[in-house]
Amino acid sequence: MSKSLGIGMIGTGMISHVHVRAAKLAGAKIVGVLGSTAAKSEEYATLWQATAYTTIEDLLSNPEIDVVHVCTPNATHFSFAKLALEAGKHVVCEKPLATSLAQAQELAALAKAKQLVATIPFVYRYHPMVREARAKIQNGELGKLNLIHGSYLQDWLLNQQDTNWRVDNKQGGPSRVFADIGSHWCDLIEWVTGERFVSLVSSFSTVFNQRPVATRATFQAAAEGEETYTDVGTEDIASALLTTSRGTTATLTTSQVSPGRKNRLWFEIDGAKQSVMFDQEEPEKLWVGSRESMQLLVRDPSIGSSEQKRLSMLPSGHAQGYSYCFEAFVADTYATVKGETPDGLPTFEDGVRSAKLIDGMLQSSKTKQWVSIDP
Repeated sequence: MSKSLGIGMIGTGMISHVHVRAAKLAGAKIVGVLGSTAAKSEEYATLWQATAYTTIEDLLSNPEIDVVHVCTPNATHFSFAKLALEAGKHVVCEKPLATSLAQAQELAALAKAKQLVATIPFVYRYHPMVREARAKIQNGELGKLNLIHGSYLQDWLLNQQDTNWRVDNKQGGPSRVFADIGSHWCDLIEWVTGERFVSLVSSFSTVFNQRPVATRATFQAAAEGEETYTDVGTEDIASALLTTSRGTTATLTTSQVSPGRKNRLWFEIDGAKQSVMFDQEEPEKLWVGSRESMQLLVRDPSIGSSEQKRLSMLPSGHAQGYSYCFEAFVADTYATVKGETPDGLPTFEDGVRSAKLIDGMLQSSKTKQWVSIDP
């Protein structure tokens, strides 16, 4: 397939702009747009120089659309992705893949049966220094893993007046902070280490039992003035103790109410010989420790693992960040549509894996018991 891919965008919120930019940089053309209202469809179709649609059926009937990007609230992912796959379109679906394990499994099975490319943006895999950490583990430089620990902290829902559609479990699903950001951490750890979580015990807590009814754009500050409040059915904080199939212990804390933490995905993996530590807010560096010394490796396309070199788009010292990860993920998705096999592309099967962990976290948070996870 040598022609430029045609893209159908479903959703016009914050993350859709990231998708559109990545799609264009990968050489694709935005063909159609479906927003939550006809006015939204028209507004963003004009902005993105595409055709506005008012129904999913009309968008999917356009033969020029090869790949559909689903960038809508979580509760709609299943229906939109299923319709797109049934129409023979490749799909990029925001996570979580669905709000239940059964639905996620159905989507993955459908994509496999249709032999379509179906991916999910666990894009932190695409930090070059994450690839460097993975290469070190694969090469045996860390030795047997003894401990995994880390956190994913944000503060955008710190105040009671802060709200968003994610707070509403009817739109966001039964888990918020773990499904939204804890899923990223778990995907990253399992992919980097090659070890699967097989058991966990979790604790969920909700700081504010009520938040405003009115929704706001993701990461947008709360408006001042009187508000109508409603009950909150999802967690602000989720913590877990986990074990892997090889007996490694892991600890995780996730929060959307941690002052000063904007998007701090952090992990340390401690082996018998070395440790590695990565902080997403300082993604150019990888800390490597041993009993004798400590090193701070810096992203450099001239040295290191082949995957670090592939994903290092700029010279050392010229900072890369989240957008480069997303752009590389989308480029790898489109390359796969065209028949290539890039390393580390997260698919709907990874979305199913995430759904299993979300399911286990929810179950354990209610029973206060250890839960087994099918690896």
